[in-house]
Amino acid sequence: MILGQNLIDGAWVGSDNLRASDDLDGQSFAQATAAQVDDACRAARCDFRAYSGKSRTERATFLRTIAEQMDVLGDEITQTGMAETGLPEARLVGERGRTTGQLRMFADLIEETGYLDIRKEGALPDRTPLPRPDLRLTHKAIGPVAVFGASNFPLAFSTAGGDTASALAAGCPVIVKGHSAHAGTAELVGQAIAKAIEICGMPAATFQILQGSGREVGSALVQQPEITAVGFTGSLAGGRALYDLCHARSNPIPFYGELGSVNPMFCLPDAMRARATEIGAGWAASLTMGAGQFCTNPGVAVMLKGPDADALETACVAALNDTAEQKMLTDGILGAYEQGVREFRDLMVEVTSCSAATGKRAAVPALFKVSAAEWMANPKLQHEVFGAAGIIVLCDDTEQMQQLAECLEGQLTLTLHLDDSDAALAKSLMPILEEKAGRLLANGYPTGVEVCSSMMHGGPYPASTDVRATSVGTLAIVRWLRPVSYQNIPDALLPDELKGLSA
Repeated sequence: MILGQNLIDGAWVGSDNLRASDDLDGQSFAQATAAQVDDACRAARCDFRAYSGKSRTERATFLRTIAEQMDVLGDEITQTGMAETGLPEARLVGERGRTTGQLRMFADLIEETGYLDIRKEGALPDRTPLPRPDLRLTHKAIGPVAVFGASNFPLAFSTAGGDTASALAAGCPVIVKGHSAHAGTAELVGQAIAKAIEICGMPAATFQILQGSGREVGSALVQQPEITAVGFTGSLAGGRALYDLCHARSNPIPFYGELGSVNPMFCLPDAMRARATEIGAGWAASLTMGAGQFCTNPGVAVMLKGPDADALETACVAALNDTAEQKMLTDGILGAYEQGVREFRDLMVEVTSCSAATGKRAAVPALFKVSAAEWMANPKLQHEVFGAAGIIVLCDDTEQMQQLAECLEGQLTLTLHLDDSDAALAKSLMPILEEKAGRLLANGYPTGVEVCSSMMHGGPYPASTDVRATSVGTLAIVRWLRPVSYQNIPDALLPDELKGLSA
């Protein structure tokens, strides 16, 4: 049952400022006040030492219990998510499975000590000219963390998503700023976490959730002195504004933001000769998946001009023209998509001819083409349009293809479509692409991010604000840890994982 309230220090509390949801029959949600933001942050700080002091086994049990409680509310979470976002049942059921899988993955991770990167240098009292002390290093929780829910993933990148799961695993209390696009879904997941806190006997402020449309609540949250780090998935403009606030504080804090990417694909000549039509059809399917509302949506395809490019275009256009209109997540996202498509029409040739959308919050795909010279000369063409809008970029030769690669901004992903005979060109591109993206693919499409230890979901700015950080996979936990070195500290005073280590 949705309460429409904020979870603060173990209690569900309302406010006088209410926001009604048209998607949930007018259900009202209390918007957090400035005083409530203060209360939540103070509570998180107060409970930080108690929660971070829990054993790794206790925290692992807590994470698994959250997953179990999400499954208990599974049907209600799914139905609420469908009403709020327009996403189909199968997508939300699958996303819930991914979310609970992440929680269990981090539970497994912290039951071993490998993620702590433990190091030890034994004492050398007889070393000359100076003796060496006994030194041991581990990683400790950084402190209370603020997490911002994403619009396009109401479960896997939101209330109990990867940022929250990894921060809780690290030993950090979490305050989630719920996304107004799916406030009901966020609250239900928050209820599951609150139940897990009760079952496992965790401190009340281990997890809290604040609702609020606009930027007021989020801006206030990241400026609270008790907050020590921030996880964010969203727009470049919103993320950059929060990033600047975090670094303007008297005590600046890390802001781990995923902000935007057009995820270019480089279609190399021999692969195009062999299967241009297949690549074009596959691109259309990837471009329209989820109405194009994925951070890894491949919005740009780079290729040599000529008959093979024409074949790819024909196949992609045919598939896109046959794609039914799709409901987008929010009115704001739809408006931004439509504005972006209008701007593209003024700058490039549109090659699709889809009928105008007529349904509620519905949109249709759009495909454009442009020369590489024009694309490189106009920064607007390199900006993400969140939705199923794609650009074919036509190069005169392979040298221009390499030049275009050099001009790219930071990306989450870059893809090579290649055959074995494209190896020489691919090898010349690889050093460039490695500098530009966090994940490189061959002969595939980047929509779909495997949740595992070897995944990197981040990249150079503006893809993300820290090129070293991932928001997917076990490496995500390092964002919420800080190294601490202990010199000549007696065993009785050391963290458990450092006790009794041999030199």
